[in-house]
Amino acid sequence: MAEEDDTRIRILQSLRGKICEGKNLGPCSGPNRQRDLCTFCTISLDQEEVFRTKVFDKSLSPFYGEDFYFEIPRPFQCLSFYVFAKGVFQRDLPVGKVSIRKEELCKFSGKEHWFGLQPVDPNSEVQGKVHLEMRLNELIIENGSMCQQLLVRIIECQGLPLISGQNCDPYATVSLVGPARFDQKKTKVKKKTSDPQFEETFYFEVTRPNSYTKKSHFQVEEEDIEKLEIKVDLWNNGNLAQDVFLGETRVSVKILRNDHIHRAWYLLQPKGNGKSKTDDLGSLRLNVTYTEDNVLPSAYYTPLRTLLLKSPDIKPISASAAHILGDICRERYEAVLPVVRLLLHHGRLVSFVSAIVALELENTQEANTIFRGNSLATRLIDDMMKIVGRSYLTVTLKPVLDEICESNKTCEIDPIKLKEGDNVEVNKENLQGYVQKVFSSITQSSSSCPPLMCDVFRSLRQLASKRFPDDPHVQYSAVSSFVFLRFFAVAVLSPHTFQLRPHHPDLEVSRTLTLISKTIQTLGSWGSLSKNKLSSFKESYMYDFFKSFQEDKCIGKVKKFLDEISSNVSKESSGVEDSVVLKEGEVQKRAQGRKRIGKNFKKRWLRVTNRELSYHKHRGKEALCIMPVKNIRAVEKLDLSAFNRKNMFQVLHSEKPLYVQAGNCVEASEWVEVLSQVSRCNPDRLGTFHPSAYLAGAWLCCRSLNDSQPGCKPCTPTLLANLQLDIDCDRETERIFSLFTSSYSKLQKMEDACASIAVYQGPPREQDDYSLFTIQDSKETFHTVRQITHILEELQREHDTRSGTAQYGSQENPIVGKTS
Repeated sequence: MAEEDDTRIRILQSLRGKICEGKNLGPCSGPNRQRDLCTFCTISLDQEEVFRTKVFDKSLSPFYGEDFYFEIPRPFQCLSFYVFAKGVFQRDLPVGKVSIRKEELCKFSGKEHWFGLQPVDPNSEVQGKVHLEMRLNELIIENGSMCQQLLVRIIECQGLPLISGQNCDPYATVSLVGPARFDQKKTKVKKKTSDPQFEETFYFEVTRPNSYTKKSHFQVEEEDIEKLEIKVDLWNNGNLAQDVFLGETRVSVKILRNDHIHRAWYLLQPKGNGKSKTDDLGSLRLNVTYTEDNVLPSAYYTPLRTLLLKSPDIKPISASAAHILGDICRERYEAVLPVVRLLLHHGRLVSFVSAIVALELENTQEANTIFRGNSLATRLIDDMMKIVGRSYLTVTLKPVLDEICESNKTCEIDPIKLKEGDNVEVNKENLQGYVQKVFSSITQSSSSCPPLMCDVFRSLRQLASKRFPDDPHVQYSAVSSFVFLRFFAVAVLSPHTFQLRPHHPDLEVSRTLTLISKTIQTLGSWGSLSKNKLSSFKESYMYDFFKSFQEDKCIGKVKKFLDEISSNVSKESSGVEDSVVLKEGEVQKRAQGRKRIGKNFKKRWLRVTNRELSYHKHRGKEALCIMPVKNIRAVEKLDLSAFNRKNMFQVLHSEKPLYVQAGNCVEASEWVEVLSQVSRCNPDRLGTFHPSAYLAGAWLCCRSLNDSQPGCKPCTPTLLANLQLDIDCDRETERIFSLFTSSYSKLQKMEDACASIAVYQGPPREQDDYSLFTIQDSKETFHTVRQITHILEELQREHDTRSGTAQYGSQENPIVGKTS
């Protein structure tokens, strides 16, 4: 995470959601209708693919079930979801798409919607913007007559799409169009660029003097200037192939009636505005949440951050700012996460969680109902485990889950669901083997459990024992209800959600994982270990299956594991950190030391752990090169001028730079972030770098002839942060501000309830007016609410001061559609 200008707002974008399922995909009738359609979905920012699901076999109504989350590192116009039919001997064929403009994403935020598929028309696949200038001049010709001349200057374009993965060769046509005329002119072709600088000016005669005698295909005298428009079309020069349409924009000449000069940026539009008649292509169920955080300079968040960090020390805890946020945002599950991340970063989470757990236990009457509901305490611990325990899950479960998902052994034991030819005893044996492997992996993993999770579990154990001193089992059930039921069992059930598998498993594997998860929940649920576990199964086949496990032996292993992760004895560290894969994927790597001409880029599998960076010919193959992360001196993005390729970055180390091209802008940003963070504390970090390459005896950026010349640009500073947690405290505080602001009416109700309880002003209020809130000390809670309100007002004023919308037609806020 780069250090930012102290006075500048950071606009940080992210996208989260789920591609749920398709319904009746493909044309309803006709020769193109297929019964056994194998489909997959992609997500694109404009025309750049950034996510792809796995292929779903032979179904017109597939269930994809693919979750996605990524940071959006650049401006974009449109988010699109494409459905493709997988080709066997030919290229994949588009079935249809769902396109949502950026400004419309807020309409669908956080809820599932069905979207009808639209056709994928090449003339509608556009992106980018064009910068134009128009001017109306009056000219005096030889005989003294006056005529009007329209000057159109096409300055530049930005963000044109890639063509076949490469920068395009764009050119523009500029046309004056009217009811009775069509004059067209053309720019030069710009080679290999998505941001062409045209800087060409064209002249069109708009009116002509009566003495004009040259014959023409239109009558000037009959023409109405009000009906004339300039049409700009962008094309990719196909050389021997057909030219590809990149987008168009139209500007009415009458825009110059009040101002003789018009200069503005325009978004490129589909041909005919993308409207076309279509057959029913089916629909797609999506859940999409787009978030845009406008993060102020850090100093502005100090009052709110300080108030939140004091939360663990406030007595009673219900009067703290963090608890108040959870109280007024009970229906919003995402409200807890920024608080967890902020307190975690500052080392205040364990004490806050302990205070919240103590409050919940006060209101728990029976030990067997402990932590059953979806409370603030359970949400805090759930989010903490997901953040802190990510590597723990990877080390503990990923190897065995990979085996389960890739071996394709049948494990169905429900007689009703058995297929013809299935042997239930063989299936039971397969399932038992998998359960034993998962159970052993978990119960033998205590040494890998993160210390912070152990601290929370120890606190849970102590508080539960104190609350129910006569129940010898509650100290274990308090811990097992989280680590087994809410952590391991959930990860087994949905490994793709925890990045343990790349995609949602198919139906048969999902069924296997469901059976394993059910069994693990029961084996690990200490609350049922003191009773008859078999009674916890409603299905008779699960009852019979569970009898195959040696109960006493399993109880002993679970008890030992829970003791180890929640005891008062601190874990001894071996001093050797486990190797954890931070990111891996396919990239294009440039062969080092090669000349500019030739096939110098090759596909490679890039892999970075907390110890080393390596690349391989294919996934799972031996490393072709291994670079210890301690040798990395800088990681920076590479200018387009270096190799005329987008999404490139460089890894600078003791030898020649490693040049890598990622698959898209999201991947490139993630690689740079991970590599920068993992190497941020290296002692030999560089202060400067070259943003381009050393080719043909010179650096392309500064033209220096010395290949060992120090860099010509300062390196991007990297904030010290926990790599595994990746927490931006200012961004989290901004999100907390947004949550408070969106629930401001509830905050006001809480303030009124505190006043009513404390001083009984006015007629007596019904208890329901404030029973929705936890108010133990009305005066202390009132004081905190007033502090929050004052801070929110100050932050809102600062946002209002800085949030001036860019002028319509500027580069930041281009004009959409035709203007007149």
